[in-house]
Amino acid sequence: MAKGYWVSVYRAISDPERLTAYNALAGPAVQAGGGRVLSRGGRVVAHEAGIAQRVVLVEFDSFEQAVAAYESEAYQKALVALSDSVERDFRIIEGID
Repeated sequence: MAKGYWVSVYRAISDPERLTAYNALAGPAVQAGGGRVLSRGGRVVAHEAGIAQRVVLVEFDSFEQAVAAYESEAYQKALVALSDSVERDFRIIEGID
């Protein structure tokens, strides 16, 4: 079964305190959904049209698990805390089997 991934690139962060509040809720929600954070805010080298900003990569055992974790009540509460304090490109993608 192909794994699922959350890929999130933060274009802008306007309220770091709200991002901190989101992180406090999102971390447990991701773990409860079976996710494993592979990268969070480490070094980035951007090429072509890339953005050298905060990048988060989370792995799940399946694409379906990744979607379910995003739709979970716990993660939706984290999104409320995040609100409009960031501009990010968030995708759920299926890995190669």
